[in-house]
Amino acid sequence: MPVILRWLGHRFLFYSKEVGEPPHIHVLKDDKQLKVWLKDLQVARNAGFAQHEVNVIVKVVAENRQSFMEAWHDYFGH
Repeated sequence: MPVILRWLGHRFLFYSKEVGEPPHIHVLKDDKQLKVWLKDLQVARNAGFAQHEVNVIVKVVAENRQSFMEAWHDYFGH
């Protein structure tokens, strides 16, 4: 479970067993989790974050999308 970014208590990561899914990032903080597709920045799943938190997190994902994509391709090899 490589952590790509730590930001204000949030961990941005992907799970190593998610081969075959399109590039995405998971964001964890406390007992909350968000999954965002990197291609279009759509939220795939939200477990516990309020909408205003989601909006800010998606903005952080957008700002770091290139490095997240590079990390995804480096790790999964495609």
